[in-house]
Amino acid sequence: MGRVTARRRVVRIRRGTEPTTRADTLAGEEPLEIRIGGQPFTVTMRTPGNDVELATGFLVSEGIIARADDLVTARYCAGTDASGANTYNVLDVALAAHVTPPAPNRSLPSSSACGVCGKDSIDDVAVRSRFDLRTDDFRVAATTVLALPDRLRQGQKTFDKTGGLHAAGLIDAATGEMLVIREDIGRHNAVDKVIGWALARDLLPLRAHILQVSGRAGFELVQKAVMAGVPMLSAVSAPSSLAADLADEQGLTLAGFVRGESMVLYTHPERVTDTTVD
Repeated sequence: MGRVTARRRVVRIRRGTEPTTRADTLAGEEPLEIRIGGQPFTVTMRTPGNDVELATGFLVSEGIIARADDLVTARYCAGTDASGANTYNVLDVALAAHVTPPAPNRSLPSSSACGVCGKDSIDDVAVRSRFDLRTDDFRVAATTVLALPDRLRQGQKTFDKTGGLHAAGLIDAATGEMLVIREDIGRHNAVDKVIGWALARDLLPLRAHILQVSGRAGFELVQKAVMAGVPMLSAVSAPSSLAADLADEQGLTLAGFVRGESMVLYTHPERVTDTTVD
């Protein structure tokens, strides 16, 4: 199995001191080929771990599945290194009989920096989403949202070792409980792992939940939230213009620059209450 982290000798240079050589910890990055019914579907670069969640969350984002019973199995298959050992870098997903499989020979190459490659149409997401976020009228206190980045950071165990991973967390807005945190070298992968975790527990649509992410909120992250039925996305950095357009159109509350003392609500601010923060 590919490792979450790897060790490497590095040379550290500081002003005014002699260079030093020491061991450093790097975030793992390996390809994962996702197959559907034995047929290649996509390859994504990811940090190994929680691969089934990653694959199934990705299929939710693509509009292929939406419920736990849409899946039959997900298992590792062929894929060996030079010694003949299984790399655990090929995952085959079997869909239930009632699920329409993707078009034959469809391949979506991805990287750890790009989530929904080639998807730049708001109308496309609107047509494919199975959940209407506009009907989700939950409310959450501003102080609860402002605390989420620090709570997410406290759960980033691999980031503490490497400094090189993104994170996503899922929060129950009713209780404030952080249900799950996932890390990955790709911000979209971390979100897919969270969605896959929720799918396995048959929690979709994720009504009255908040998705907290450690970086910016690009179009692909808003798209994933919409496809999973998450009504609020909170990010520590900025959203893109297209992300804000999609959030506005789909009824998602989009918060950016959420950093402990302040935040900016770009769309549907009515869900955030007690906005006069002491």
